[in-house]
Amino acid sequence: MRFNFLLSLLPAALGGAMLALAYPGWDLEAAVWLWLLPVLTVLWPCSAGNAAPSGRQAFIIGAVAGLAFWIPNLSWLRHSSRVLSGARDDSWAGWGPELLGMAAVLGLALICSLYWGLWAWFTARVARPAPQRLAGGTWQESTWHSLRAAFLTAAAWTACEWLRGTTLFNGFGWNGLGVALHRNHLLIQAADLVGVTGLSFLPVFVTCAAWNTLSRLIRVQRGEGSCRSRLDFTLALVLLLASAGYGMHQLRQEPGQVVKVRTLLVQPNIAQVDAWSGLHDERTYRRLHDLTRLYAEARDGITHTDLVIWPESALPRPYSEDRAWHDRFFDELLAAGDFSLLTGSEMFEPNEGHVSALLLRGSSANRQRYDKVHLVPFGEFLPFRGIPPFSWLRGVLPGDFQPGTATEPLRLEKPAIGLIPLICFEDTVGRLARRFVREGPQLIVNLTNDGWFLQSREAEVHLANAKFRAIELRRPMVRATNTGVSCFIDPTGRVTSRLTDPETRSSFLEGCLPGEVSVPLHPPTTVYARHGDAFSLALLLACVWTAGLRTWRSRRR
Repeated sequence: MRFNFLLSLLPAALGGAMLALAYPGWDLEAAVWLWLLPVLTVLWPCSAGNAAPSGRQAFIIGAVAGLAFWIPNLSWLRHSSRVLSGARDDSWAGWGPELLGMAAVLGLALICSLYWGLWAWFTARVARPAPQRLAGGTWQESTWHSLRAAFLTAAAWTACEWLRGTTLFNGFGWNGLGVALHRNHLLIQAADLVGVTGLSFLPVFVTCAAWNTLSRLIRVQRGEGSCRSRLDFTLALVLLLASAGYGMHQLRQEPGQVVKVRTLLVQPNIAQVDAWSGLHDERTYRRLHDLTRLYAEARDGITHTDLVIWPESALPRPYSEDRAWHDRFFDELLAAGDFSLLTGSEMFEPNEGHVSALLLRGSSANRQRYDKVHLVPFGEFLPFRGIPPFSWLRGVLPGDFQPGTATEPLRLEKPAIGLIPLICFEDTVGRLARRFVREGPQLIVNLTNDGWFLQSREAEVHLANAKFRAIELRRPMVRATNTGVSCFIDPTGRVTSRLTDPETRSSFLEGCLPGEVSVPLHPPTTVYARHGDAFSLALLLACVWTAGLRTWRSRRR
């Protein structure tokens, strides 16, 4: 039967659109396990009489499925250009900003979809099982053939996610399949072994085994074979149960000895437009000052807060712009109690600028500094600045920040613990966070400003991606944001407290979130902290080896 290419794009797009429903905004976890089925009807036709797509066709099919997923999944990105034009909400911002925002969504979606295309090519041309071997062979041969195909397909998906998170400009690892499981606390605990990218292996493997079992039974029903083995699907379910069992074991672990850190998160909720205008600078400094003293000021000689955290870019003006004034401001504030203050600020020096986090205690002279390592492309630097079409954006981004080079934790003096400082989207980059891991008690601290995306679901998407750092490293995490979501996260990835309006449940408000963080005195050094994405890399090598071996055999024949 001739392959109908145009008709095949419909189930591919349906599968991609289904997967988009698994992420914040909808959070339909069932979509994680079902979305691949319509795609496999095209890539792995269950009848030997149905033609399979060519390599080029498979690549396009995968890219179309990717576009159907990424366009709605990244729709919040359109607000970044709208905010540049002064937008405060979803009201029309003018043709220029609106079209530029749509182009940003489409451009990033298209690039991310290329990795889906690469996966689909491998799935159709290298990993695809032969229908006659599924139903016509012995049960041993059929089971092994099915498991091999499921393994290679899941390995290719994991490898492509890893490539997307490391090779796309500065890496864009958001919203892999593992992130879609963020509400399933049992299954996500394995992230401390394989990382969030490695978690993506399980849904693809289980779904492929289920599809092969279904294909086998359909062929037998048609009289095209006799093997009815379901062992492949049974083994896939055993793997799923083993992962859930590991998660149950981790969730039951006792924390052991802990260090209590009384922490205050300050969320100023400053609109990006107001921050740029400079008209509200005085009020912003005053509110930061007053909200901090409300909780951290010593009363009867006793301070009930150990650490106050302000978000990324909390200071209306860069600290280095008026250092003498800022020194006086912080000296007066820190004298109010026995606490440490962590804040974000840009730091400009001759010929370079940095996005930084500053930890102060007692006075401005006692200051530690971390410069952001993982910069955001098209926000903090312009990739390929001198090459069109990227050079056309130089008017929007006239200069670049410089990345930091050190991954040394900041040191909180009282109580004595290490702070893992992650600024902005750095809390979505596991390979960076693990470089801060040291022996002894540590707390992951994220300072971020999601004001670029207004009151969209980006804040929840960011949180869903961020919580995996706590699981991967088995260290508690706190997030201080400008516009939401400010929260406390325990080492199992559960949000234990978050700043919300008690009536509307909205996270977009000005306020403070006090809480006590239990920091393990002797936290484990997880497999992921030691070896990083070794699991994903091993799967990538397995895919490259298999594809290379297939090519060599084909040429030899």
